[in-house]
Amino acid sequence: MFIYMIGIVMLVLIDQLTKFLVDNSMFLGDTIEVISNFFHITYVQNRGIAFGVFQGKIDIISIATVVAIILLLWYFIRNFKTNKTIENISYLLIISGAIGNMIDRIFRGYVVDMIDFRGIWSFVFNMADVYINLGVALIILDMFLKKEHKSSK
Repeated sequence: MFIYMIGIVMLVLIDQLTKFLVDNSMFLGDTIEVISNFFHITYVQNRGIAFGVFQGKIDIISIATVVAIILLLWYFIRNFKTNKTIENISYLLIISGAIGNMIDRIFRGYVVDMIDFRGIWSFVFNMADVYINLGVALIILDMFLKKEHKSSK
């Protein structure tokens, strides 16, 4: 369990460092082309949640996020010993991402986004979002593998 808690702290620190660097070295709307017409670092302030929905509803979003973090942590700690490693890693990623974005909402009033794959979609996101999406993808993969394992018996 201890190593997972260290993992959460490390992932949140990486997320916050990337946001700090963008927030303190770029102006809102600035973009840095990393790979031409494909990948940019673009400074966006998201005052909503995923994909910019619920813009300006920071109070409601914050309350919902705190409740979600508490429930996820409770579930993670309660089921840690019975979960498979892939499940624990999934929760580590999701919790880290939720905490990272919650820190932004509390201390900035918005979430700093900067990862901009222009060649794929028009959304800009951050490391915390990557963690959450990876965690969800691992949970879905695990559910699929469990289903496949049951059907092969």
